[in-house]
Amino acid sequence: MNLQFLLKLAITVALVLIASGLSKRPGVLGALVAALPVTSLLVLGWLYVETRDAQRVAGMSMDIFWFVLGGLLFFPALSLSLKAGWQPWLCFALAGLAGFSGMSGVQYLLTHFRTTA
Repeated sequence: MNLQFLLKLAITVALVLIASGLSKRPGVLGALVAALPVTSLLVLGWLYVETRDAQRVAGMSMDIFWFVLGGLLFFPALSLSLKAGWQPWLCFALAGLAGFSGMSGVQYLLTHFRTTA
């Protein structure tokens, strides 16, 4: 393992632990940290450092945007099913399926309708 990989790993673990710890406290700070596009910023930053290709970073940025929109189905599915009193394991499975379905739909649309410049 090289130093760059270990740095990426340490930053990722730290962010997940911070968001998890903050979510146990009252308020929305844990949700805010979890919702920040820190992962995307890190990935896009590393991509630019490694390739120096701004156009590739720009393209990936828009791809991430579209997948985020598809993945948003996860959150209302989880919230609504939990509020309805369903078993938590079932709620997480349903939410995962909803998020996967949304992202698969985005994948289909990007694959079939994307215009290349």
